[in-house]
Amino acid sequence: MSAVLSFYGVTREYRSGETTVRALDGLTLEVEAGELVAIMGPSGSGKSTLLAIGGGLDTPTSGEVRVEGTALDGLSPAALARLRRDHIGYVFQDFNLVSGLTAAENVALPRELAGVSARAARAEAVAALAEVGLDGTADRFPDQLSGGQQQRVAVARAMIGQRRLLLADEPTGALDSVTGQAVLDLIRSRVDAGAAGVLVTHEARFASWADRIVFLRDGRLVDSTGGRDRVEELLSS
Repeated sequence: MSAVLSFYGVTREYRSGETTVRALDGLTLEVEAGELVAIMGPSGSGKSTLLAIGGGLDTPTSGEVRVEGTALDGLSPAALARLRRDHIGYVFQDFNLVSGLTAAENVALPRELAGVSARAARAEAVAALAEVGLDGTADRFPDQLSGGQQQRVAVARAMIGQRRLLLADEPTGALDSVTGQAVLDLIRSRVDAGAAGVLVTHEARFASWADRIVFLRDGRLVDSTGGRDRVEELLSS
């Protein structure tokens, strides 16, 4: 296996008035193809910052981030946008759907931006919506959907195409337990087919779907537990 996402000594600092907040502190982490890594830790530990930097939505203060061997800091804005569009699927905690687009249009958007015809992109989008249990919602707008349905639209958008890196920030937060398990099963299936996945969650029962759990505290990796059987044993103890 090879690393799809790599952090090398990544630090991210923010200024808040006269105070410097260190969200990540010298983080080194690799996520391989076919591996699902769950990120856990208390509020403010750096979990969402890790995802944002790994997805090219934020830049580190120091250190290096690579996606499939490509250093993100060496890319032009246009090249970085292409990499995010074609290689990274991101499920945001607040859905981040475009309110003026239907469910199918939201899901199809990255494929159309990649040059796929509108008809073909819509067909892919409708299939992706069906995969997350949203048959019949293609032409509804986000405000016509429940919070759980909006989250599943966001998951469908992240998984459309052949993205090799899936980043999910609390993707089950707005879902009931049955639907949440179905969404995790979809992510798990895509990872088992060769993608790399990073899942931020505060729920141990969802973290147990991962191959490895990484624990953050104050922006530092403080523990990493590997192996699904060992993860489930640890979380049930």
